Amino acid sequence: MRVSFMGTPAFALPSLRALIAAGHEICLVVTQPDRPAGRGRVPTPPPVKLAAQELKLTILQPEKVGEPAVMSALQVAQPKAIVVVAYGQLLPKPILTLPPHGCLNLHASLLPKYRGAAPIPWAIIQGETVTGVTIMQIEARMDAGPILMQQPEPIGPQDTAGTISERLAVLGAELLCQVLDQIAHRTAQPIPQDERRATYAPKLTVGETHLDWTRNARALDCVIRGLCPTPGAVTSFGGRRVKVLQAEAEATTDSPPGAVCAINRAKGVLVAAGQGGLWLSQVQPENRRVMTAAEFASGYHVQPGDVFGSA
Repeated sequence: MRVSFMGTPAFALPSLRALIAAGHEICLVVTQPDRPAGRGRVPTPPPVKLAAQELKLTILQPEKVGEPAVMSALQVAQPKAIVVVAYGQLLPKPILTLPPHGCLNLHASLLPKYRGAAPIPWAIIQGETVTGVTIMQIEARMDAGPILMQQPEPIGPQDTAGTISERLAVLGAELLCQVLDQIAHRTAQPIPQDERRATYAPKLTVGETHLDWTRNARALDCVIRGLCPTPGAVTSFGGRRVKVLQAEAEATTDSPPGAVCAINRAKGVLVAAGQGGLWLSQVQPENRRVMTAAEFASGYHVQPGDVFGSA
């Protein structure tokens, strides 16, 4: 099938490659513009652009997908379907109605749960044990279109947003190819979403990355895993912001929330929570490299009784 592909981050790459491997013709790739990145704020192309260049595909990078140039390029490309995977912008109605087979979206949740920009982090933060992927038809309302195919994926106790994202990207690519085959053979059966079960996963705010040590240790562990590797759960020590990248819940402590209870070279730094505690094992102080919590304790002279703050 002749397809236009819209996507931006690494999550979209397995889908782009799977479509090509399955024999679909990618007539146009639409991705976000190059953005400043790193300490030098050097303009950096998104992963989808780099992959499309390697594959010698036609690329368009509009600031806004509603620009007239985008519609003109799509009219010239004449895709039979538009596939959207983590593109980062909502499509206007003229684009939604352009391809004869419509616009399809790969969403990283079991819709109607976790509609929105950050379904993977929120599923982990909320303590879910199962997530999944959904292929849906795109409508004007965000993530509300009919479901074409879904598949669940378990969330393990050590999973992070990073590990889940890697698995769902591959799983979603497989489902996407299956759905396009069904569309081509006219066997696809869209199922309307149950609006009563809809929940939302909006873009994370800065405040939602701060660790509140009055919460119980299990909840804090979910926050840390849901925000790893980026943007990272944040605490503070000695006036310095510290990202917590890995931790393990401890059943009991007898110290006030945020207090350092113990330091162990192998396990890290034990910090008390509202209920239980957390063994911090990997951290990243502000403007410093990622390090073990034991290294942090040694370098920053952490002692039992010291207190971590909520950043």
